[in-house]
Amino acid sequence: MRSIKDKNVLVTGGAGFIGSHLTDALLKAGAKKVVVVDNFFVGKMENLEYAMSNYDNIKIYKESAADLGAMEAIIKNEEIEVVYNMATMALIYSFFNPHGAYMINVQIADVLMNLMRNGAFKTLIHMSSSEAYGTAQYAPMDENHPMNPTTPYAAGKAAADLLIKSFYNVYKFDITIIRPFNNYGPRQNDGNLAGIIPITAKRIFNGEKPVIEGTGEQTRDYIYVEDTVRGLLLAYENGEKTQGQIINLGSGKELTIKSIIENICKYYDYKSEIQYNEARTADVKRLCASSKKARELLEFEPKIDFEEGIVKTLDWYGERYKNNE
Repeated sequence: MRSIKDKNVLVTGGAGFIGSHLTDALLKAGAKKVVVVDNFFVGKMENLEYAMSNYDNIKIYKESAADLGAMEAIIKNEEIEVVYNMATMALIYSFFNPHGAYMINVQIADVLMNLMRNGAFKTLIHMSSSEAYGTAQYAPMDENHPMNPTTPYAAGKAAADLLIKSFYNVYKFDITIIRPFNNYGPRQNDGNLAGIIPITAKRIFNGEKPVIEGTGEQTRDYIYVEDTVRGLLLAYENGEKTQGQIINLGSGKELTIKSIIENICKYYDYKSEIQYNEARTADVKRLCASSKKARELLEFEPKIDFEEGIVKTLDWYGERYKNNE
């Protein structure tokens, strides 16, 4: 088993939700240097406060991971060996700028494949999304589930995966594709393009009604961000087994959007009504992961169940909003 210790690692999207937690974990694991590349469209410098306060071997570049020249220069100057590609635009961006939501994923993948082909770095751990599958045709959804993306964001994720997998097929690069299901936890964006958990918490603290799009019976498979990050590290450590593989990370448990919002309301003692809006077009109806491959290749099991993770998450947002009053 190989180790991330003493490696020079680059994290695209490293100031974002999952990316910043990954940055922390890489530093704790003894990486020689962690380089963050982020355009700060959604990423925040405050997400990197822990890393910057506790480590001196982190460097931050405000650049786009889709910029070939910038990435080539950074990777060369920082002598990068391993790249974790976490950069993307949020799913909801599809409804604002569908072309941009699609293209950013493809452009970043294209840049990274060109750089790998030129020998710029050795290893890529690429972050995909369960959205590439679309609504479950069967459950739990394994890695052989057909891809049927329903939004431009999801189509971009699927296209990036296909591009990266094709380069693996031709060149046998050291590449692993990770497909996480729905992440949640501290630092998740609660502003524009926010996910359901942070935006519901924010609405309640702002005296607004929580909102359910559609019936709320659509299901998601939630995995706590610390578990996802642990899976990402295991993907590198088990490189001999994971090279060329696509691996799901999820809990294998389905939760309805309605039950999640009701859970948040109960925890914050919100007793007023919930607002129901029209269903979003192209919304995925059902997601539920099979984690069999992750167990076999990574010996990965989520350690934090939803009941524990949602308390940690809501406590974090509660403190954040109280301090901002």
